[in-house]
Amino acid sequence: QVQLVESGGTSVQSGGSLRLSCEYTGYPATMAWFRQASGSGKEREGVACTGSQEPPTYAEFVEGRFAISHDRLKKTMYLDMNNLKPEDSGMYYCAGTRSRWARCEASSRLYDFWGRGTQVTVAS
Repeated sequence: QVQLVESGGTSVQSGGSLRLSCEYTGYPATMAWFRQASGSGKEREGVACTGSQEPPTYAEFVEGRFAISHDRLKKTMYLDMNNLKPEDSGMYYCAGTRSRWARCEASSRLYDFWGRGTQVTVAS
């Protein structure tokens, strides 16, 4: 069974940096970060994903500011976020799946296991 626990979310000023961590059990082949802004009608959107071999995939809004990494020995995935903007605020979720593809895709329907999220707030 794959279980995921996120940490590292907090409040920061615009332009600041944060590192989110996702500790997990089990053996997910592909993992991803998602986020969901506060407010009704906001959908969960993919931020980045990483598999076992192919290079990571990032959403366009990342614009080179974020980096996803995965330490399989520590069973921890990270999301390093730089130059944060107020629109980056939201609940950040870690997700995993035992499936693997030629190139990972951060689409929520593809992931079977989810953490409870960690809140990121970026003040302007």
